[in-house]
Amino acid sequence: MDVATTRPTIPFGMLDGGVVAIGRRVAPESAADVARALADGGVRAFELTLNDPEAGALRSIEAVAAVAAGLGLDIGAGTVLSIEAAQRAIDAGATFLVCPHLDPVLVAWAAVRGIPALPGCSTPTEVLGGWRAGAAAVKLFPASVLGVAFVRELRGPFPDIPIIPTGGVTVESAPSFIAAGAVAVGMGGWLLGDGGTDGIVERAALVVAAVAGARAGTNR
Repeated sequence: MDVATTRPTIPFGMLDGGVVAIGRRVAPESAADVARALADGGVRAFELTLNDPEAGALRSIEAVAAVAAGLGLDIGAGTVLSIEAAQRAIDAGATFLVCPHLDPVLVAWAAVRGIPALPGCSTPTEVLGGWRAGAAAVKLFPASVLGVAFVRELRGPFPDIPIIPTGGVTVESAPSFIAAGAVAVGMGGWLLGDGGTDGIVERAALVVAAVAGARAGTNR
């Protein structure tokens, strides 16, 4: 495989708002409303994890996929642990895949199909391995353990590998990760809260503004 020609690009929504919202066990009947709230707050990428039961997560992906284009939102699947699960997620409407681990075979499988994959990595060896397999970007996980300094140091040997810290990122730490060189951050529990849409809009707007400020240099 020629990675240079088959590597999918990072979904525009991730780069636009700089935030990937992570939804775990979002009920299918409320998923579209959550997606609308995220979009209203400026978040343009929504990852729904394939936690048990997977069937419910797939229905939630289908519900969001039905409204995503109108919202300017990229919809993806998270906690993708196998090619079989990846295919089911794509069939449901997912346009990007996120893993908590590095599986070069899965990453390459997605790349040749034009599907951006973000493998979870926590060492320089994994970061390079994911990139060489065809990842669109690398999910640095768990970000709260690895820290901002780790992102900054990675930029030295790997200046061209896009990094998206995920796992324990807060509205307070997000700007520091961006200033250290991350292209976006992944956020879950704090951002979605109890699922109330007004709160989601407010928190989404806060973190998107924080990311924008860091990109502009005002939060450094």
